[in-house]
Amino acid sequence: MNNLNWLESFPPLLALEPTARETLTKTARIVEAPIGTIGYREGGACGAYVMRLAGQSRVYKMSASGREILLYRVHAGETCVITTTCLLGHSNYPASTIVEQPITDVIIPAAAFNQLMIDSAVFRTFVMTNYGALITDLIMLLDEVAFQSLDARLAKLLLESGSATISRTHQLMADELGTAREVVSRQLKRFEQKSWVALGRGQVEITDRAALEKLATN
Repeated sequence: MNNLNWLESFPPLLALEPTARETLTKTARIVEAPIGTIGYREGGACGAYVMRLAGQSRVYKMSASGREILLYRVHAGETCVITTTCLLGHSNYPASTIVEQPITDVIIPAAAFNQLMIDSAVFRTFVMTNYGALITDLIMLLDEVAFQSLDARLAKLLLESGSATISRTHQLMADELGTAREVVSRQLKRFEQKSWVALGRGQVEITDRAALEKLATN
């Protein structure tokens, strides 16, 4: 890799020290992956720090029974909290990730990452600032799972789509909420009976946004 133009996607790193820039020039590389690519699997070794330039991936945890729960998504301009945790703690991945939209990533090998954490105050501050923000997001997720009812979490999930029509199967919604498809289907049917949504094949249409917003904030 002979240039560092990608640093513009991460403005705080534009202030990197010359030695840090030299390290990145020698070691960092850009990779691309299509939809459906497995980025890492639970139990696997972590070999690099990942910085997202484009696309989206889903990080999830799978139970022994095969039930999946969404932990978070990694978008352009973001890093992965689990990857950072594994690098800092020299541990294996506790979850898995899959590409949902074609991605372009900057990959920094673990050895270079560790050296940059020692040598570069700018890089170290960037990593820890992002890490702190992502940990806060995970704590919010735990709070929702532990203290919010499923119907409130489902209402929030529907509203977060930003559209009146959500083209997503009941199974996909169940995966994101960490529950069974049948549970989501029953709850959506209750929403439909209350005229909050209209159900179609593979999609949900929001018909009473105010009611869902009130439920989501309870």
